Amino acid sequence: MAVQLWETLKEAIVAYTGFSPSTFFTVLALLFAAYYVVTGLFGSSDDHHHRHRHAQEEEMPPLRPPVQLGEITAEELKAYDGTDPEKPLLMAIKAQIYDVSQSRMFYGPGGPYALFAGKDASRALAKMSFEEKDLTGDISGLGPFEIDALQDWEYKFMSKYVKVGTVKSEEVPVTEPESTGEPSESTSRDIDAAAAAAKHTEDGKSETPAVKSDETPSNVDADIE
Repeated sequence: MAVQLWETLKEAIVAYTGFSPSTFFTVLALLFAAYYVVTGLFGSSDDHHHRHRHAQEEEMPPLRPPVQLGEITAEELKAYDGTDPEKPLLMAIKAQIYDVSQSRMFYGPGGPYALFAGKDASRALAKMSFEEKDLTGDISGLGPFEIDALQDWEYKFMSKYVKVGTVKSEEVPVTEPESTGEPSESTSRDIDAAAAAAKHTEDGKSETPAVKSDETPSNVDADIE
Protein backbone atom coordinates (compact mmCIF):
# COMPACT_ATOMS: atom_id res chain seq x y z
CA MET A 1 0.00 0.00 0.00
CA ALA A 2 2.75 2.43 0.95
CA VAL A 3 4.70 1.52 -2.16
CA GLN A 4 1.69 2.22 -4.34
CA LEU A 5 1.20 5.65 -2.66
CA TRP A 6 4.87 6.52 -3.18
CA GLU A 7 4.71 5.53 -6.85
CA THR A 8 1.55 7.57 -7.31
CA LEU A 9 3.20 10.60 -5.59
CA LYS A 10 6.28 10.36 -7.81
CA GLU A 11 4.12 10.24 -10.92
CA ALA A 12 2.16 13.28 -9.70
CA ILE A 13 5.34 15.26 -9.00
CA VAL A 14 6.71 14.56 -12.45
CA ALA A 15 3.36 15.28 -14.12
CA TYR A 16 2.61 18.57 -12.34
CA THR A 17 6.08 20.09 -11.73
CA GLY A 18 8.24 18.56 -14.42
CA PHE A 19 10.88 17.78 -11.79
CA SER A 20 12.11 14.45 -10.71
CA PRO A 21 11.13 13.49 -7.15
CA SER A 22 14.67 14.08 -5.84
CA THR A 23 14.88 17.51 -7.50
CA PHE A 24 11.43 18.47 -6.23
CA PHE A 25 12.23 17.63 -2.61
CA THR A 26 15.59 19.43 -2.85
CA VAL A 27 13.89 22.62 -4.07
CA LEU A 28 11.24 22.25 -1.40
CA ALA A 29 13.88 21.92 1.30
CA LEU A 30 15.69 25.04 0.06
CA LEU A 31 12.47 27.02 0.10
CA PHE A 32 11.78 26.02 3.70
CA ALA A 33 15.34 26.93 4.69
CA ALA A 34 15.05 30.34 3.06
CA TYR A 35 11.71 30.94 4.79
CA TYR A 36 13.13 30.19 8.21
CA VAL A 37 16.16 32.44 7.61
CA VAL A 38 14.02 35.40 6.51
CA THR A 39 11.49 35.05 9.31
CA GLY A 40 14.31 34.68 11.80
CA LEU A 41 15.94 37.92 10.71
CA PHE A 42 12.76 39.99 10.72
CA GLY A 43 11.48 38.35 13.86
CA SER A 44 14.73 39.11 15.67
CA SER A 45 14.63 42.74 14.53
CA ASP A 46 11.04 43.17 15.68
CA ASP A 47 11.78 41.55 19.02
CA HIS A 48 14.83 43.77 19.54
CA HIS A 49 12.84 46.90 18.69
CA HIS A 50 10.05 45.83 21.01
CA ARG A 51 12.47 45.16 23.86
CA HIS A 52 14.22 48.50 23.30
CA ARG A 53 10.95 50.41 23.28
CA HIS A 54 9.78 48.57 26.38
CA ALA A 55 13.02 49.49 28.15
CA GLN A 56 12.56 53.14 27.24
CA GLU A 57 9.03 53.12 28.59
CA GLU A 58 10.28 51.62 31.85
CA GLU A 59 12.98 54.29 32.18
CA MET A 60 10.54 57.17 31.66
CA PRO A 61 8.62 58.03 34.83
CA PRO A 62 4.83 57.97 34.59
CA LEU A 63 3.23 61.23 33.54
CA ARG A 64 1.70 63.31 36.27
CA PRO A 65 -1.62 65.07 35.76
CA PRO A 66 -1.22 68.69 34.57
CA VAL A 67 -1.18 71.30 37.33
CA GLN A 68 -2.74 74.70 36.74
CA LEU A 69 -0.20 77.45 37.43
CA GLY A 70 -2.27 80.53 36.62
CA GLU A 71 -0.33 83.61 35.55
CA ILE A 72 3.47 83.46 35.83
CA THR A 73 6.31 85.55 34.46
CA ALA A 74 8.59 84.56 31.60
CA GLU A 75 11.43 84.24 34.10
CA GLU A 76 9.41 81.80 36.23
CA LEU A 77 8.54 79.77 33.12
CA LYS A 78 12.23 78.99 32.54
CA ALA A 79 12.18 76.66 35.56
CA TYR A 80 9.94 74.26 33.57
CA ASP A 81 12.37 73.48 30.73
CA GLY A 82 12.66 69.79 31.65
CA THR A 83 15.96 69.92 33.53
CA ASP A 84 14.13 69.29 36.81
CA PRO A 85 12.38 65.89 36.61
CA GLU A 86 10.15 66.87 39.51
CA LYS A 87 8.56 69.67 37.49
CA PRO A 88 6.35 69.41 34.39
CA LEU A 89 7.69 70.28 30.96
CA LEU A 90 6.04 73.48 29.81
CA MET A 91 6.07 75.66 26.71
CA ALA A 92 4.10 78.74 25.69
CA ILE A 93 2.59 79.97 22.43
CA LYS A 94 1.10 83.47 22.23
CA ALA A 95 1.39 83.78 26.03
CA GLN A 96 -0.64 80.57 26.58
CA ILE A 97 1.29 77.92 28.56
CA TYR A 98 0.86 74.22 27.71
CA ASP A 99 2.05 71.08 29.47
CA VAL A 100 4.09 69.16 26.85
CA SER A 101 5.39 66.50 29.23
CA GLN A 102 3.94 63.73 27.06
CA SER A 103 6.26 64.83 24.23
CA ARG A 104 9.41 64.90 26.33
CA MET A 105 11.31 63.08 23.57
CA PHE A 106 10.82 66.18 21.39
CA TYR A 107 10.84 69.08 23.87
CA GLY A 108 12.79 67.58 26.76
CA PRO A 109 16.58 67.72 27.26
CA GLY A 110 18.32 66.25 24.22
CA GLY A 111 15.21 66.54 22.04
CA PRO A 112 15.18 68.32 18.66
CA TYR A 113 13.00 71.14 20.05
CA ALA A 114 14.47 71.28 23.56
CA LEU A 115 15.43 74.95 23.20
CA PHE A 116 11.72 75.88 22.98
CA ALA A 117 10.91 74.39 26.40
CA GLY A 118 10.44 76.78 29.29
CA LYS A 119 9.88 79.71 26.93
CA ASP A 120 7.25 81.46 24.88
CA ALA A 121 8.60 80.42 21.49
CA SER A 122 5.92 82.08 19.36
CA ARG A 123 8.31 83.98 17.12
CA ALA A 124 10.66 81.00 16.67
CA LEU A 125 7.79 78.69 15.72
CA ALA A 126 6.34 81.21 13.28
CA LYS A 127 9.70 81.62 11.55
CA MET A 128 10.85 78.02 12.17
CA SER A 129 13.98 79.53 13.62
CA PHE A 130 16.37 78.05 16.16
CA GLU A 131 18.20 81.32 16.83
CA GLU A 132 18.35 82.62 20.37
CA LYS A 133 17.03 86.05 19.36
CA ASP A 134 13.76 84.50 18.11
CA LEU A 135 12.99 82.63 21.33
CA THR A 136 10.46 85.21 22.42
CA GLY A 137 6.74 85.82 22.51
CA ASP A 138 7.10 89.03 20.51
CA ILE A 139 5.34 88.45 17.17
CA SER A 140 5.42 92.01 15.90
CA GLY A 141 6.55 92.46 12.31
CA LEU A 142 5.76 88.90 11.19
CA GLY A 143 4.55 88.31 7.65
CA PRO A 144 1.20 86.72 6.72
CA PHE A 145 2.74 83.30 6.03
CA GLU A 146 4.52 83.35 9.38
CA ILE A 147 1.29 84.31 11.15
CA ASP A 148 -0.49 81.38 9.47
CA ALA A 149 2.30 79.01 10.50
CA LEU A 150 2.04 80.20 14.10
CA GLN A 151 -1.73 79.74 13.99
CA ASP A 152 -1.26 76.13 12.86
CA TRP A 153 1.12 75.51 15.77
CA GLU A 154 -1.37 77.03 18.19
CA TYR A 155 -4.22 74.82 16.91
CA LYS A 156 -1.96 71.77 17.26
CA PHE A 157 -1.06 72.62 20.85
CA MET A 158 -4.67 73.42 21.75
CA SER A 159 -5.86 70.03 20.48
CA LYS A 160 -3.00 67.92 21.88
CA TYR A 161 -1.86 69.50 25.15
CA VAL A 162 -3.50 70.90 28.28
CA LYS A 163 -3.31 74.62 28.90
CA VAL A 164 -2.00 75.24 32.42
CA GLY A 165 -1.52 79.02 32.60
CA THR A 166 -0.55 82.25 30.91
CA VAL A 167 2.61 84.33 30.68
CA LYS A 168 2.32 87.63 32.52
CA SER A 169 2.87 90.57 30.20
CA GLU A 170 5.83 92.73 31.08
CA GLU A 171 4.89 96.29 31.98
CA VAL A 172 7.11 98.96 30.49
CA PRO A 173 7.97 101.52 33.19
CA VAL A 174 6.94 105.09 32.43
CA THR A 175 9.90 107.43 32.78
CA GLU A 176 9.51 111.06 33.72
CA PRO A 177 11.02 113.61 31.32
CA GLU A 178 14.37 114.86 32.50
CA SER A 179 14.57 118.45 33.70
CA THR A 180 16.79 120.64 31.50
CA GLY A 181 16.83 123.59 33.88
CA GLU A 182 14.93 125.76 31.39
CA PRO A 183 11.27 126.63 31.95
CA SER A 184 8.91 124.94 29.53
CA GLU A 185 6.45 126.83 27.41
CA SER A 186 3.54 125.97 29.68
CA THR A 187 5.53 127.12 32.72
CA SER A 188 6.28 130.42 31.04
CA ARG A 189 2.60 130.94 30.29
CA ASP A 190 1.72 130.20 33.91
CA ILE A 191 4.30 132.69 35.11
CA ASP A 192 3.00 135.38 32.74
CA ALA A 193 -0.59 134.75 33.85
CA ALA A 194 0.39 135.00 37.50
CA ALA A 195 2.25 138.22 36.88
CA ALA A 196 -0.73 139.73 35.05
CA ALA A 197 -3.06 138.76 37.90
CA ALA A 198 -0.73 140.30 40.46
CA LYS A 199 -0.52 143.51 38.45
CA HIS A 200 -4.29 143.66 38.13
CA THR A 201 -4.62 143.25 41.91
CA GLU A 202 -2.14 146.05 42.57
CA ASP A 203 -3.96 148.36 40.17
CA GLY A 204 -7.24 147.63 41.91
CA LYS A 205 -5.75 148.42 45.29
CA SER A 206 -4.29 151.70 44.06
CA GLU A 207 -7.61 152.85 42.62
CA THR A 208 -9.71 152.11 45.69
CA PRO A 209 -8.16 154.73 48.03
CA ALA A 210 -8.53 157.37 45.30
CA VAL A 211 -12.30 156.82 45.17
CA LYS A 212 -12.56 156.97 48.92
CA SER A 213 -10.55 160.18 49.00
CA ASP A 214 -12.99 161.79 46.61
CA GLU A 215 -15.98 160.73 48.67
CA THR A 216 -14.51 161.70 52.06
CA PRO A 217 -14.60 165.49 51.62
CA SER A 218 -18.22 165.40 50.50
CA ASN A 219 -19.16 163.47 53.59
CA VAL A 220 -17.34 165.94 55.79
CA ASP A 221 -19.07 168.89 54.14
CA ALA A 222 -22.40 167.22 54.63
CA ASP A 223 -21.74 166.86 58.34
CA ILE A 224 -20.65 170.44 58.62
CA GLU A 225 -23.80 171.64 56.89
